[in-house]
Amino acid sequence: MKRAVYIWQHADWPDFRWDDMRVSPLLNSVQERQARLVGMLSALGFDMQMQKALESMTEDVIRSSEIEGELLNRDSVRSSIARHLGVDLPTAGRSDHYTEGVAQVAFDAVHNCHRPLDKARLCNWHAALFPTGRSGMYPIKVADWRQGDEPMLVVSGAMGKERVHYEAPPSAAVPDEMDSFLRWFNGDVPASHLLKSAVAHLWFVAVHPFDDGNGRLTRTLTDLLIARGTGMPCYSVSAEILKRRKEYYSLLERTTCGGMDITDWLLWFLQRIEAAIATSEQSLRGVLRKTEFWSRHADEAFNERQRKVINRLYDGFEGPLTSSKWAKICHCSPDTALRDIVSLIDMGVLSKAPSGGRSTHYSLADGWRVE
Repeated sequence: MKRAVYIWQHADWPDFRWDDMRVSPLLNSVQERQARLVGMLSALGFDMQMQKALESMTEDVIRSSEIEGELLNRDSVRSSIARHLGVDLPTAGRSDHYTEGVAQVAFDAVHNCHRPLDKARLCNWHAALFPTGRSGMYPIKVADWRQGDEPMLVVSGAMGKERVHYEAPPSAAVPDEMDSFLRWFNGDVPASHLLKSAVAHLWFVAVHPFDDGNGRLTRTLTDLLIARGTGMPCYSVSAEILKRRKEYYSLLERTTCGGMDITDWLLWFLQRIEAAIATSEQSLRGVLRKTEFWSRHADEAFNERQRKVINRLYDGFEGPLTSSKWAKICHCSPDTALRDIVSLIDMGVLSKAPSGGRSTHYSLADGWRVE
């Protein structure tokens, strides 16, 4: 069986190449879309911008961990990040030591995105991810590059039936490899932050400098570089990667086991950024429409149940709105829910779908919908 040749074993490593004729059109399109998103954000007040940053960072931290199979409590993550952003929450939850560390890493990356990246900073991040000095039940080297003579293998499968997907450079080579990476990362590279984030993501994973946590840290570096271009967190790339997790790992394996042409990786990664921006645009359109709605209806009387459901519709209501869902959300009787709905129809806020009977449902009327 032919032995795999890994990307770092090529004589021209790490001189990555790509087909600019294929990459540039997509890169330009994503940059333009990101600029529009930043423009939409600028139309919001400071408090709403902070809420958007909180939403984006919370989603990114949770999804990045989920990619690795680790589930975090959303309320705990949100509370920790809110404290760092200075955002007051009506009910702030308690955070464990690990969640607080993850939040600190995310905040440092985006809040101090223009600070140089060095070994000490990366090691501080690593220590925050592994406060017990262990990965699960196994002790690992924390806050330093990996060491030892054992090869660093990326494997899957049950014990005794493991499949090796990738072998990283030997531990002895990591200091020099990371010196090279950090010089490039901090250098004045003639490329956009988006393109640089895609290259950095692949390069860091290929070196695999730590015993564990390399995936989470490389996605943190992605967030840092994107924040340099946006000025604040406003979308989650990790959430889009999670949706295509199998593709993500498959393409990483194919690229790190290939040559120095990384065109396919760049195209895939830029497409994930574009998808993340599109998701954020949809969310922001809801925020802007909601702001416009309440501004236009400032003098009209809505009861608390109506306010609650209208806000839910703008924030991203799942599935059709029915009277039974209204009653459940507002903890009221079906008759009360129907009266609330009819009142909003009379005001021109809601419209009734053509279908009737048990399938009767309602939506925001024309002019108030989020397209």
